Amino acid sequence: MTDSVFVTGLSVHAYHGVMEHEGTVGQTFRLDLVLDVELSVASRSDKLADTVGYDQVVDVASAAFCTRRHRLIEAAAGEVAEAVLGRFPQVSRVQVTVHKPHAPIAATFADVGVIIVRDRG
Repeated sequence: MTDSVFVTGLSVHAYHGVMEHEGTVGQTFRLDLVLDVELSVASRSDKLADTVGYDQVVDVASAAFCTRRHRLIEAAAGEVAEAVLGRFPQVSRVQVTVHKPHAPIAATFADVGVIIVRDRG
């Protein structure tokens, strides 16, 4: 399958991280989501019921990412992937990218983060 629904650059404030201040002050993370969904029916019907709504994806991903504090963004990304697969049975595979632009690293960098992929297989 090559069809996808995606959300890029979703900004969420959360409290993930190993450092103590990350759990107190938090920081803004950016999420990118790619959901593999069979869209042939939606492309013909032009009906929202035949696809996955972006607004619902944003709500599910934001809640999963922000509800619980994790030390590792790998765990937070896993929560998002599991929530998306749990909420949208028509999604066969999800890719979650978590960008941590304010990671406490003593270096100049453009971006750090993780990418995880989960599927129903």
